[in-house]
Amino acid sequence: MVSRRWTILCVGVCVSLLTCLGLSWLGFNPNSEAEAQQSYGYNPAERQYQELAHTSDPLIIGGHRLAKVAKLVMPSVVHIQSVRSGERGGQVEETGSGVILSDPNVSGLFIVTNRHVVAEAKPSSISVHLHDGRVIVPSRVWTDEATDIAVMLIDITDVEPARWGNSDELEIGHMVLAVGSPFGLSQSITLGIVSAKSRRALKLGEGSSVLNQDFLQTDAAINPGNSGGPLIDLNGKVIAINTAIASSSGGNDGIGFSIPINLARKVTDQLLQYGRVRRAYLGVKLDPNFDSEAARRLKVGRIRGARVLEVYPNTPAAQARLRFDDVILKVGGTIVQDENHLINLVSLTPIGQRLQMEIIRNGQNQTVEVLLADRDELSKRSTQPASNRTRTQSRPTVRPQSLRLYRLGPAISEQIGFGETARGLMVMQIDNRHPLAKELRLYDVIVEAARTPVSSLTDWDRALESNADKEILLKVQRANGGIIEERLLLWDTDASQRDLAPTGIDL
Repeated sequence: MVSRRWTILCVGVCVSLLTCLGLSWLGFNPNSEAEAQQSYGYNPAERQYQELAHTSDPLIIGGHRLAKVAKLVMPSVVHIQSVRSGERGGQVEETGSGVILSDPNVSGLFIVTNRHVVAEAKPSSISVHLHDGRVIVPSRVWTDEATDIAVMLIDITDVEPARWGNSDELEIGHMVLAVGSPFGLSQSITLGIVSAKSRRALKLGEGSSVLNQDFLQTDAAINPGNSGGPLIDLNGKVIAINTAIASSSGGNDGIGFSIPINLARKVTDQLLQYGRVRRAYLGVKLDPNFDSEAARRLKVGRIRGARVLEVYPNTPAAQARLRFDDVILKVGGTIVQDENHLINLVSLTPIGQRLQMEIIRNGQNQTVEVLLADRDELSKRSTQPASNRTRTQSRPTVRPQSLRLYRLGPAISEQIGFGETARGLMVMQIDNRHPLAKELRLYDVIVEAARTPVSSLTDWDRALESNADKEILLKVQRANGGIIEERLLLWDTDASQRDLAPTGIDL
């Protein structure tokens, strides 16, 4: 009986203690409540303000972090004004933003911005407005049209530069801050997220020729004047350069595009080291209209990779024996998404580097090795006086796109009604716009071009190159009911070059 009473007593004490602790944890204290009422004069609003001031809400913590990032980055962001001569003799003013950065391999500080902010303006006509009110001019300016990046060397050292981030680590949904001077309002900052990655083939306005497109998309408010300013992550590092907007009103519609900082840094490094961007060259023309029908015909399965329309002679692609209708699937182990992705992968790869390329040819996967060359050096070698070169040296022949030929062998020769010893080039495909479309048929065999036997594609190309801009006499054979018919055709190659040159993207 005594034991039971002690048990009841102990349980009662425990319940009382737990109740007191619970009320205390919930903030209920009769004495403190009375003191609060006396102190606040029974003002509930004052108590709520006090609670907000001492809360540890994640939103409040996040706000403090954003404020720290803004305070850290703001001094490195500049407002830029430039003046250049207009096409009709007047002056054109441009405004934008930029970010001060540094590099261990470069002495001093420099500003990274967009080329279109300072394009064609002399350094003395560019005003850089610092966060502390000073106005300076750059000592040197380098630009790259293909990425819309500009780098300006400055002579000051008393500004803390921003830090380079790593745009490859960004994921869709990550929060970012856009900093700049929208509508001339310096030191403005907006918040958003990364909405998408790898935006390519964007139309960036009339006259734009941005080749290397791999934009980040963000909904952080970007307006005219933000161009060239940084996109910042929550660690306070630059992860992109704000460049363009998609807008029906001319202002922010929640769709902005920024150059990933890893791409911008590659360009910046080369501008600072060489004064230009040295782009690697493959030597092909790529199909910008590669569709599901072509993918099925080439046995690719689905639209992926980049289709080769043309291989230029005496180029890395020619030396690697790439061919018309090859589909490039991988470069250096990286899956090729489309032709624009391939352009980025190849053009900014160090010159002289060997790349392993995985391709599909005739439905079979193959690997080829390509030694990349400097596009400018190749251009110099092909730049000669017009009287000393043929037009085919500066542009491809029309064979691949308009007339597809196949070297005749014994097995195929018998199948189309010719003897085993027949030699020539069989017509496998002909464009209906081709001048010979009404004369040639599938399975016809071209045996001579310009009075020269042609038994290989090399023979054919050589005949075209040596007779550029001329009419070429072709001898064609056709099997008709066991009888081999032979006839002569005249082909105006100059007209074909004008009318049927493949439309594609050079790489």
